[in-house]
Amino acid sequence: MTRDNPFRIAHISDLHMCALEELDTREILNKRILGYLSWRLHRKNIHRNEVLTALLQDLQTLNPDHTVITGDLTHLGTPRQFEMAGQFLHALGKPADITVIPGNHDAYVKTDRDKTLALWSDYMVSDQNPHHPDEAKDDDMEWPSLRVRGSTALIGVSTARPSAPFFATGRVGRIQLQRLENILQSLGRQNLCRVILIHHPPAAGVVGRRRRLTDAAAFRAVLKRCGAELVLHGHVHRTSITRLSTPAGRVASISVPSTSALSQKEKRRARYHVYHVSRVSTGWEVMLSVRGYSQKDNKFKAEGKPGLLKKLS
Repeated sequence: MTRDNPFRIAHISDLHMCALEELDTREILNKRILGYLSWRLHRKNIHRNEVLTALLQDLQTLNPDHTVITGDLTHLGTPRQFEMAGQFLHALGKPADITVIPGNHDAYVKTDRDKTLALWSDYMVSDQNPHHPDEAKDDDMEWPSLRVRGSTALIGVSTARPSAPFFATGRVGRIQLQRLENILQSLGRQNLCRVILIHHPPAAGVVGRRRRLTDAAAFRAVLKRCGAELVLHGHVHRTSITRLSTPAGRVASISVPSTSALSQKEKRRARYHVYHVSRVSTGWEVMLSVRGYSQKDNKFKAEGKPGLLKKLS
């Protein structure tokens, strides 16, 4: 069996960057008050800057071919937190080497795009997109995004929409689903490895009703008709591996824990995944390796040996 040199994709998610010292009281006189209280009472001890510093150092040493971030870079979605996340992205690398999609915390409430998502435009825009994201308005942004790197296509799907208090739901939307179907069909004809990036888990039962993707069934139907080779998501703050139906069989849909988390629960401790994508004579081979944060050593380390993705369940 012949094999190409692997294309290495680092997957991080749910960084939850938060800055309260510069928070204007008026910014939390809405749904954000719930996130503010959550941070004060609980999350400030979990999502730590020292973990993000160690993450940057590890990624710079590892030097993957591409890094993807599947949402929730911010905790409250304020302009200041978008600036912080933008500084992190700049330190991480060039926009051409990093693909970002937003999560529900990045869309906590309706905000001024120029002061929020527009700051990350270079990391979200498609390779060939007639409308730059910072020229779009809210849901009219040209999602899905599409970036092709060699024989790997990275397709960014946005599910980030403001939701009611005590809810963290997401939605793809009819127009974006139609665009996704067209993109997947076109890429399939080009025999590219199609990697879909989405914040909310598309498989049933991974999260509860208050945190679900409301049109997950429609998303799965598109995948069943058009196919994809891999789906990467965030939102659940732990590793989750499920399978979704496609014309060529069932493909993996995988989440990664929060990559900034100092959790006492082993399954929720900060980790990131590295996917080694290779074209082989029989199609595609994807190997998965895991790097986890050691609080004792204040750095990320390899956990176990790389595994062939099709053997994971």
